[in-house]
Amino acid sequence: MKPENPAEGILKTNEWEDSKWYHIRCECGDDDCSHEVNVEADEVDVSVHIYVKNHTRWWKMNRWRQIWQILTKGYAEMETTIVLREQVALNYAAALTNAVNDVKVYRDKRKQERAKNSNN
Repeated sequence: MKPENPAEGILKTNEWEDSKWYHIRCECGDDDCSHEVNVEADEVDVSVHIYVKNHTRWWKMNRWRQIWQILTKGYAEMETTIVLREQVALNYAAALTNAVNDVKVYRDKRKQERAKNSNN
């Protein structure tokens, strides 16, 4: 299998020269399982930020146990799952690879422009 273009399951939602945003859809189709990915370059490095909606383990504990956990530990345990078919997983990997390369190119171009401007 090869990555697709346009990619099934991967939606580019926004793009700036130093940042790209994607919406990754879960196979089940529920947006509660989907997540957002931001790939951005700064002066030093490239970062990938993944945003998900977490859910409590409602089948394991009732609300009082969750409240007690928050009071005693300071947090509630939550989890999220995303299911990707093979093609969508390949598309996801290719989208991340391409985004990282694209923002690196922009970062390097920006550095060269700054160096050129500082020499003038």
